Amino acid sequence: MVNIESAPTPPKPDDSKGVKGKIMKTVQKRAGAGAPTGNRIVLLRDADGDGVAETKTVFIDNLNSPFGMALVGSDFYVANSDAILRFPYVAGQTRITAKGTKLTDLPAGTINHHWTKNIIASPDGSKLYATVGSNSNVAENGMAAEEGRAAIWEVDRATGQKRLFATGLRNPNGMAWAPGGTDLWTVANERDELGNDLVPDYLTSVKQGAFYGWPYSYYGQHVDDRVKPMRADLVAKAIPPDYALGAHVAALGLVPAGKTSLPAPFSDGVFIGEHGSWNRKPPVGYKVVFVPFAGGKPNGQPVDVLSGFVNDQGEAFGRPVGVAIDAKGALLVADDVGNVIWRATGAAR
Repeated sequence: MVNIESAPTPPKPDDSKGVKGKIMKTVQKRAGAGAPTGNRIVLLRDADGDGVAETKTVFIDNLNSPFGMALVGSDFYVANSDAILRFPYVAGQTRITAKGTKLTDLPAGTINHHWTKNIIASPDGSKLYATVGSNSNVAENGMAAEEGRAAIWEVDRATGQKRLFATGLRNPNGMAWAPGGTDLWTVANERDELGNDLVPDYLTSVKQGAFYGWPYSYYGQHVDDRVKPMRADLVAKAIPPDYALGAHVAALGLVPAGKTSLPAPFSDGVFIGEHGSWNRKPPVGYKVVFVPFAGGKPNGQPVDVLSGFVNDQGEAFGRPVGVAIDAKGALLVADDVGNVIWRATGAAR
């Protein structure tokens, strides 16, 4: 398994300035954000298949806040905070020393508010899809600072050319292909400062050319009157997401159950890593949930899979991020505060 080892926040000197910014950083620290980190990807290898990694090696070093990864044939792609890089890969390799080739730039800059960039390959391997979060909460830095952001980009692997695939997604992160289907799905974090119970973060299928409302409206055509000037034409086009996860759960990781070895009811649906709220009382998220599917769509309430990451005082011992299914069907969960990889199986122990 290849794992990002605590990707650090990139320099963004123009983000979160003033009193509001200082308060936000203080509250985030208490919630478990801002752990010391390194610009590298680490390879954890379980050679004997017992569910415990025997080796830990630096796979790629000297990156720029990497987050997303994708292996397509002999090409290994890394989404830095500002670009997608391609590296040559040979099966069994434990370290890549070759210099990466830039496939395409991604929106960044001195604000780069939602800096994590995730990627996923298309089923036929010809394209990559890249998430780019907004540069603000509700466009308070002006729409010029949001150029190409709050969106999912489609990138041609052969040429590096890209186009906007879907827009109006405030902070999309995890992506997956639908269980039993070909639709692209994502989880997204919605806007803040409308209270503890607004706006729900969500899971949704991503339709080509669709607009999902940010910053002008949320959950379809619910207008956010903090945004000036209003764009009634875009609000009229905004479509609601498929499935609400709850306000401020900070959903980041997403993986279909696929060939999971976990017992029912975890056979058909998706696992979601909820990083947890830093600005809500009481805290929410800080767990991994399972959303059941039927007929290629969410069907039923989310089921807690892993929890217990927050104590009674609201202090975070861990924050789930990425989720994946390993070769044995176990659920792997990256925890960027506990700085561990959790492995959940259906075994009694």
